[in-house]
Amino acid sequence: MKIMKTMKIGGMMALVLSVAIGCSSTSEQSGCTTEGANAAIAAAKAAEAKAKAANNEWRDTADIIAKAEKALADGNCDEAMKLANQAKDQAENALAQAQSQKVPMAETAPASSEGQYSVVKGDNLWNISAKPSIYNNPYQWPLIYKANSGKIKDADLIYPGQVFDINTNPTAAEVDAAVHHAKTRGAWSLGKVEESDKAYLAK
Repeated sequence: MKIMKTMKIGGMMALVLSVAIGCSSTSEQSGCTTEGANAAIAAAKAAEAKAKAANNEWRDTADIIAKAEKALADGNCDEAMKLANQAKDQAENALAQAQSQKVPMAETAPASSEGQYSVVKGDNLWNISAKPSIYNNPYQWPLIYKANSGKIKDADLIYPGQVFDINTNPTAAEVDAAVHHAKTRGAWSLGKVEESDKAYLAK
């Protein structure tokens, strides 16, 4: 009986040890460590704090950080790292937008004299809208998106050579709706039409 009991205990210990080794090797193979994930989360929080201080925090950045912390607590290091990096990128983009907005803007927003704009390398809807010859306000980029919805599949992805129509006389309501959408749009990703963009176009 003592031998059987000893064998059972030994078997259980071997099972526990094999599981622990398996978990350890999985973590090592993925290249993710708890320390690395914690550092990524801390970096995301720091970036979010800067965006918040600039009064331009995106609405779901904090939620993504919370999901990263939960993933790490659940032992999913890779997912935690992925979410933390996503939140950090989002916060840095928000801060860049806030800094761009500090450029003095005219009270009136002159548009292109021809009512069109030809996209060049390095352009995006944000910097096109910020040009003095367009709207002189980066937050009005949804106006360009809406006026060219047939040419733009994804608002985050435009190409050199495209020629966009510019709404040279938007109403105050159209401007307000555009700015509101630009500030509350939330997360974005290249090559995908965000649901918030679809909702904006449908209005």
